[in-house]
Amino acid sequence: MFLPDLTNCDREPIHIPGKVQGHGFLIAIDADFVIRYCSENIKNFLPLEVSQVLGKPIDVIEPAFNSLLPNFFSRAVGFSIRRKHFEPANPYSVEIAGQEFNLILSQSNDFYMLEFEPEASNLEADLQHLVGRSLSEMLSDKELSRLLYKSAVQVKNIIGFDRVMIYKFHEDEHGEVVAEAKNEDLEPLLGLHYPASDIPRQARELYKLNLTRLIADVHSEDSALLAEPGSVPLDLTCSALRAVSPIHIQYLKNMKVASSFSISILNQDNLWGLIACHNYTPRFINYRQRESARLVGQVLSSAISFRQQDEDQEKFHLRRRAIEAITRSLLRNTAIEEALTQGEVTLQSVLPSSGAALFLENKLTTIGNVPDERFINQLLEWLPNQMDDDVFYTNQLPVLFAPASPYKDVACGLLACRFSKELKEFMLWFRPEVITTVNWAGNPDKPVEYDADGIAHISPRKSFAVWTQNVAGTSVEWKPEDVKVAVALRDEVNHLISRKATELRVLNEKLRHAYAELDTFSYTISHDLKNPLTTIKSYSQLINSRFSLEPKVKDMVSRIAAGANKMQSMIDEVLQYSRVGQSKLETTTINMRELLDELTHDLQLSSANQGLRFIIEATPDVRGEQTMMHQIFSNVIGNAVKYSQKAAEPVVKISGNVRGNEVIYAVSDNGIGIPEAEQAKVFDLFSRAKGVEEFEGTGVGLAIVKRIVEKHHGRIWVESEPGNGTTFFIALPV
Repeated sequence: MFLPDLTNCDREPIHIPGKVQGHGFLIAIDADFVIRYCSENIKNFLPLEVSQVLGKPIDVIEPAFNSLLPNFFSRAVGFSIRRKHFEPANPYSVEIAGQEFNLILSQSNDFYMLEFEPEASNLEADLQHLVGRSLSEMLSDKELSRLLYKSAVQVKNIIGFDRVMIYKFHEDEHGEVVAEAKNEDLEPLLGLHYPASDIPRQARELYKLNLTRLIADVHSEDSALLAEPGSVPLDLTCSALRAVSPIHIQYLKNMKVASSFSISILNQDNLWGLIACHNYTPRFINYRQRESARLVGQVLSSAISFRQQDEDQEKFHLRRRAIEAITRSLLRNTAIEEALTQGEVTLQSVLPSSGAALFLENKLTTIGNVPDERFINQLLEWLPNQMDDDVFYTNQLPVLFAPASPYKDVACGLLACRFSKELKEFMLWFRPEVITTVNWAGNPDKPVEYDADGIAHISPRKSFAVWTQNVAGTSVEWKPEDVKVAVALRDEVNHLISRKATELRVLNEKLRHAYAELDTFSYTISHDLKNPLTTIKSYSQLINSRFSLEPKVKDMVSRIAAGANKMQSMIDEVLQYSRVGQSKLETTTINMRELLDELTHDLQLSSANQGLRFIIEATPDVRGEQTMMHQIFSNVIGNAVKYSQKAAEPVVKISGNVRGNEVIYAVSDNGIGIPEAEQAKVFDLFSRAKGVEEFEGTGVGLAIVKRIVEKHHGRIWVESEPGNGTTFFIALPV
C-alpha cells in the first residue's frame, strides 16, 4: 500500500485509493456480469456481506431492492455497453428499505462500476428552473470578470455551499482565486494565490477526466474496496464515490472545511481552473444537483474558450498584419535586416518587447533596448545547446544563464527563434524584469510544521492570513500565441530566403551561360580579327619601305601601323581574358619567395628609373595555378612600377600574411594614386583611370587579374589616395 508523506504526495496513485467515501457503496462487475469488487460498507445499506457477493452474478443483490424488474442491473449495464456511453442514462432510481437511491453506472477499463448513493439531499430546489435562470443570468455579461463572478453566484444558488470560488491556474501551475461568491460572515479569499503543490499534477489530470468531485464529509470514515486475492486495484478515475488522499483531507480540515465540491473548467482540453466550493458543515448534494452545477461549469468553459479564441485571433491577426508588412518590404528586395529592424513595422511590432536582435549571415542587428553586443554573442553561443526545437523562451533568463543577471532590466525575459540550425541564425526578443506583488494564502514556502513530539505534519494555510511576497527576477510571461507568431515570422522569412536563393541560382545559371557565350564570342572575334590586322600591318610596313612618300603621308602610314600594333596588343589581352574562363585549374603550392624574386629582378632591369627600390617582407606560399599566379603578380607589381616611375625614389612594397582561412598579399607603391571615383572601375574591361594617358596600357590587365583571382575563389580590392600611392590587396584561400 502507498503511504503518502510530506515529500511524495505528487506521486500518490490517487486514482486507485482502494476505498470509497462512506455515504454510498460501490460494486464492480466484469464483462460476464460477475461481481469482482465490492465496498466493505455494503452491509450498511443491504442485508449482505461482501463475502456473500464477491464472485457471484450481479443479480444476487436484486432481492435486497424493492420493486425491481427481473435482471434489472444486468439489463441496465448491458444497455449502456451497447450504446458505448454510460452518462446519458444516469442516474437510475432504485429503492432500498423504503429509501430512494441513485444508481450511477460507469466503466473502469474492463470492469463496470455500479455506485449507489442517496437520492435525497439537504438541498431541495426546482433544478430545471434554477439552472435555466442561472445560465441566462451568467451569459448576460460579456466581460470575463463579471462572467466568472456570476458563474460562482449561480453555482452557489444551485448547491447551497457557503463559499464558491473560481480558481484559475497560472502558467507555472500555481492557482489564484479570481472570483468568489460567499456568505457575508466569511473572510474573503478573492485575489489570494496558492502554490502549485496544493494540487499535485496527478490530481490535475483527474480533474480533466472526471469533471466533478464531491467530498460530502471530511470527518466520515471511508470504506475499503474489497476483491478476491490477486486482483489488481480498481481504477476509480470515473467514480463518483472515489475516496480522496488523506493529505487532501488534512488540508481541508486545516482550513476548517467540512465538505468540498469542485467542477473542472477546461479551455480547449487544458485545465484552465476549477469552480472550488467549500462548506463549513457536512453537505451531501445528489447526482442531479452535481450535474446541474457541472452544466454551469461546461457553459463557463465554453465561454472562456470562445473568448480566448477571439482574443488570440485578434492578437494573431494584428501581428499577422505586421508580418505581412515585413513580407511586402522583403518582396521589394529590401535587405532582410533592414525589413526586420527599420521602418514603421519591425520585430517589435510582431511581438511586444523592450528590444529585439537579429543575427543573420554573421551580422548582428539590434533594435530598441537590448544588452550589449558582447553579451548577445555569449547568448548566441549558449542558446543552441538549450534548444530541442527551433524556439526557446523563458521569463527568468538570469536563472538559466548566469551572465544575464546584470542585464535583467532589459533581458530578464527572452524568446529566441532559430532560422537555421546549421548556421546558428536567430531572431531574439527581450523583455525587462517586472517586480510584482503576490498575496498568498499563507506562506507558500512553509507547508510543514512539527508537533510537540517532533512529528512533521501538513500545515496548509490555517488562517488564510495574507502573506505578501514581492516577486523579482521575472519578466512578463511569453504566451503560446507569442511563440506561434514568432514561428510564423520565421517561416515567412525562410520562405522568402529560399525563394530569393532559387531566383539567384537561376540568375547565376543564366550568367554562367552568358559568360561562356562571351568567352566564345571574344575568342572567335579576336581570332578572326588577327588575319585582317596582320594584313594592315604588313601593307603599312611595305608602303613605308618601298615607296618614297611625302612626310605628311609617311606620318599617316606610321600612325596606321601604331594603331594596328595597339589593336594587336588589345586582341592578345582579350584572348587571355577569355582563356581564363575556359581553362581548368590545376593548383599546386606556389613558392612565393621565388616567384616574387624573379618578377622584381626582371622589373628592376627593365625600369627606366634606376632609383626603383623593392621592399619584400613576409611571403607565405599560396595554392594556385602556376602560370596564373605569375600573371596576377606580374600585372599588379608591373602596374606599381609603371605608375610610380615618375617619383624621385620609386618604392614598391610587397608583403603577405595569413588571416583566418586566407593568405592576403598587399602590393603598395608611392605613385600617382587613383581618384576615389575611379577606384570602383579599375577592374572593368578596357577601363583606365583619368590622367594616365601618358602611361602605356590597354585597360584589360586588371580585368584579367580579377577574373583569375575569382576563379581561385579569392578577392581583390584597391585602396588609394591621389598623389600618395596605391595599394592592391589580393586574398586567396589557404
